[in-house]
Amino acid sequence: MQRLTITIDDDLLAEVDAFMEMRGYDNRSEAFRDLLRSGLESANTGASDTRPCIATLSYVYDHAARELPKRLTQEAHDHSGLAQATLHVHIDQESCLEVTVLKGARAEVKAFADHVIAERGVRHGHVAMMPIEAAADHGHAHSHSHSHSHSHSHTTKSGKK
Repeated sequence: MQRLTITIDDDLLAEVDAFMEMRGYDNRSEAFRDLLRSGLESANTGASDTRPCIATLSYVYDHAARELPKRLTQEAHDHSGLAQATLHVHIDQESCLEVTVLKGARAEVKAFADHVIAERGVRHGHVAMMPIEAAADHGHAHSHSHSHSHSHSHTTKSGKK
């Protein structure tokens, strides 16, 4: 681990300290590491980024918008390799919230999320991506009463194992 020295103005440091208190950090180093990770993840939007990630895509849309629910459902089906699960919530007479869990190459996940958010009738949208490492089959069993095949992905705080 490397030690860094930075110079920061008092107002920005007060914001960091307030962030630390709000989130419950014990020290500035861990807060700065998490803020740096988040900033680097946000800044890294390369179209050729093939690193695996897991993401949540949340969006609110007008369910009465012409053909929008049908188009959104078709998009999810067309990208079934990315879309792992979707939660649908009726907010009111006009609005629905959907939260979709996506898994795949970062560039593909981002492109899909951007496309959904840009659909006419989608009012608000947000995607949150986290790096993962695909796990090798460790030969473990679950205590389910049925047999099934699936893969595991592990999130890591720094994106490293």
